[in-house]
Amino acid sequence: MSKLEQSLTAWAPRILSVLRIVAALLYMQHGLQKLINFPEATRPMGGPDGSLPPLMLIGGILEAGGGGLFLLGLFTRPVAFILCGMMAVAYFMAHAPRGFFPINNGGDLAVLFCFVYLYFVFAGAGSWGLDAMLARKKSAV
Repeated sequence: MSKLEQSLTAWAPRILSVLRIVAALLYMQHGLQKLINFPEATRPMGGPDGSLPPLMLIGGILEAGGGGLFLLGLFTRPVAFILCGMMAVAYFMAHAPRGFFPINNGGDLAVLFCFVYLYFVFAGAGSWGLDAMLARKKSAV
């Protein structure tokens, strides 16, 4: 293995954490927009009175709350598993009926989030997360 490969490999757990943080921040926007309209939606969500349908409300809670846990790197694997499943359901319920290709049915981001979360089920949070901090603390005892 070359020195460059060794250097890049040494940074992998930190870059995994950066990917987790960026994915969480992007994901949380979807939930916060549904729950508190921040950032402000370009088109209204929910009914005429502003109320969200139950599935959209559950989605918003999972996106904001699960995204927050994911951002912190806390319970990363089970949260990633739940969010991966949620994105698969969202894709097949909301996007797939509009056409086969994700680029045409607007589901490309749902597919990408689904597989990013699936990766984190196996990879864990990386070195910069509360899961890693708790593991270090537990091993020090």
